[in-house]
Amino acid sequence: MQPEKQDVTILLVDDDEVDARAIQRAFRKKKVANTLIRAHDGLEALDIVRGTNGHKPIARPFLILLDLKMPRMNGLAFLEALRADPDHSDAIVFVLTTSDDEQDILGAYEHNVAGYLLKQDAAGGLMKHVEMLDQFMVSVQFPSV
Repeated sequence: MQPEKQDVTILLVDDDEVDARAIQRAFRKKKVANTLIRAHDGLEALDIVRGTNGHKPIARPFLILLDLKMPRMNGLAFLEALRADPDHSDAIVFVLTTSDDEQDILGAYEHNVAGYLLKQDAAGGLMKHVEMLDQFMVSVQFPSV
């Protein structure tokens, strides 16, 4: 018996309006109908994940798409806080960033990201990333609690 397809919410954490719109557009073009919630930096993302500061907590299962270069709280600081939170330390995070700096890549993987994706090729590359994420969400069994 095959498991039932889960409705996985996507939390996009990105401060750049142009990049966020391009990502949202790529999901629409690929007909990925998952709920997409946007946070503009790591602090807002933590509030959404935890349900603090007036935010309703994000429903499980969810997947986080995380930019690294953001104001207030960058992606690596967000990952550190998320992994230190016992209620959310197991969250699935894919980094989606412009940074190809080796220290950023190492820092992300030290915080157990599921993958490190570059935004460089905004057209074809982004669509391939969305296809891969869609396949991931329909292929992997997520915990519901």
